[in-house]
This record gives sequence, C-alpha cells and structure tokens, in this order.
Amino acid sequence: MIEYNDLVSNIFLINPNDIVSLNLFLFIILSFLFSLAIDVFYGELPAKIHPVVVMGSIINFFKNKFISIKSRISGMMLVFCSSVISSVLLFIIYLISKNNIIILFIIFSLILSSTYSLKMLLQTATDVKNDLNKDITIARKSVSFLVSRNTTELSESFIVSAVIESLSENITDSYVAPVFYYFVFAIFILFNPVQFQLYFLLLIPVFYRLYNTHDAMVGYKTDELACIGFVPAKIDDILNYIPSRIAGLFIVISAYLIKLDGKNSFCIMLRDSRKCPSPNSGYTMASTAGALNIQLIKKDTYVLGDNNREITAEDISKAVNLSEMSITLFTITIIVLFTLIYVIL
Repeated sequence: MIEYNDLVSNIFLINPNDIVSLNLFLFIILSFLFSLAIDVFYGELPAKIHPVVVMGSIINFFKNKFISIKSRISGMMLVFCSSVISSVLLFIIYLISKNNIIILFIIFSLILSSTYSLKMLLQTATDVKNDLNKDITIARKSVSFLVSRNTTELSESFIVSAVIESLSENITDSYVAPVFYYFVFAIFILFNPVQFQLYFLLLIPVFYRLYNTHDAMVGYKTDELACIGFVPAKIDDILNYIPSRIAGLFIVISAYLIKLDGKNSFCIMLRDSRKCPSPNSGYTMASTAGALNIQLIKKDTYVLGDNNREITAEDISKAVNLSEMSITLFTITIIVLFTLIYVIL
C-alpha cells in the first residue's frame, strides 16, 4: 500500500485491486503538473532552500577534498560522495513528509520543480534581447552569465548567436532530460512496485540535476579540473545522449508548426549536430539554426547552419517562440504517451 490510497478511494468507485496503481498514476501526473506550474508561474525557489544550490555546496565541499588527487579517481569519488549525501538528505525529507499526503505532494512537487528551469531559461534570453536594444555594453555583460566565452568585445550578431546557442542547448538539460527520466522511471515503478517508490521516483530527476551540476562546476577542460572533471563530464554526456536527440526532433517538428523552416531545421541538424565538442549540444543548436535560417558561430569552436541572412536581435524572440513550442509539444507528448502506456498495459 502507498500513503495516499484513502484519498482517491473515497472519491472514485474503483476495484480495490486497481486502486494502488491508479493512485500512483494520479500522483505522478498531478505532482508533475503542479511542479511545472510552480516553475512557469513562480520560477526558482529561494537560494537558501533551493536543492540545486544545496547540491552545489555539497559538490564544492567534496571537490575541495579530492581535487588534490591527480587522477580520474578523484572524479569518481566526487560523484559517489555527493550522490550519497544528496540521496540521504532527500530520504530524510521524504521520511518527514510521507505520513501526510498533502505535505508529501507539496514537498515532492517543489523539489521536482527545482530539477528544471523553464522560466529562467526563457526569460534570460528575452532579457538579453531587451538589454541589446538599450546598450550593447549592458548586453555584453548580461550574456557573460550565459556563456563561458569572453564577451567584452562581442558584436551584436555574436551576442545574438551566443544567446540562441545557450537557449537552445539548455532546452535539453533544463527541461527535456529531467522530465524524460522522471516519466521513464515512473513507467517502471507503475508496473514494478518497490518500497519507498515515491522517494526513488523523485531521486531520479534529482540525480540527473546533481550530475548535470557536477558537469557545470567541474566539467571544464582546464588543467586544474582535467582529472576531477573527467568522470562527471562523461556521466553528463551519457545522460543527455537520448534526451538531446529527442529535443532536437521536437525543435524540428515545432519549426513546422510555427511556420519556420522545418525542412532546413532537420537537414542542418543531421549535417551540423556533430560539429560541437559536446556529443549532445549540437542537436538542439543546429536544429534551431536551421529553423531560423541563420548561422550560429562560436569562434574557433563551431559554425552551425548556413549564412543565409544577417542575424538580428529579433532572432532571439523567434528562438524563444520555437523553444516554447518545443517544450509545450514535448510536455503534451510525454504525458499522453505515459497515459496510453498506463491504460493499455
């Protein structure tokens, strides 16, 4: 039995043999929708209680402990220790809240909402566009928070390119990947009940965010981080392999739906997606470049798309619209597929 059986059994007239499965199905869907509403309408949780901030502190603590070990074992130790501490903290939160369905639902949804970042992703791109319309110096500073490259002398076209690159690349790890893994594991536990199943259901997207944060903090190829960052970077590459390709396809489909160049989006994705150093980021960036008929350039690193026309600040708005449609379409699709699997099986 799971904690919330009585809640649904008092509302629906259902065969007792099916009540556990239905309750779990409803919890999975409703908590996801509530978490999505939190992120879209409220945004990020306060930094003092934000799970990703806590993860960053844990990672930084163990990074300082292991970075002196000049071996890739240091990265394995970093990932292992931070995973253990994070899972223990999450389990404590689960134990405290599990006896009250309402509290559990709220806490579960709040933590789940922290594993993706839609409002910040889309708003940040729009903010840089607004800054660019005011003063290019302000825009250069704003875009410096999005990309690792030197932005002090970027021209307007390179600022726009950097914003669109960041926006399209982060569709995968800021939303598609954690939601993908949430529903994949949700399917597993629906048909293979395990003890503490809601804890493990939440742990999966939390772990994704943890490993993605590892990559963001130590995954750079510098002399200092070369050893400790190797394993975290590889884990992030593996976890994003399938979601990045799914995200790229949804961008292509969305380009057709909002009257952009869907055919070119698909062609450029196939042609240019492997030009990036990352094995995954090129799929969403290249498909976006193709959809907008522009060229995205990171100097000395990659060139995606064809130089069919001059890139302008308005392309940021188009990229935001394309991203919103891709996210919406992906969300509807994965909910429908999850529901169909539940109903049919």
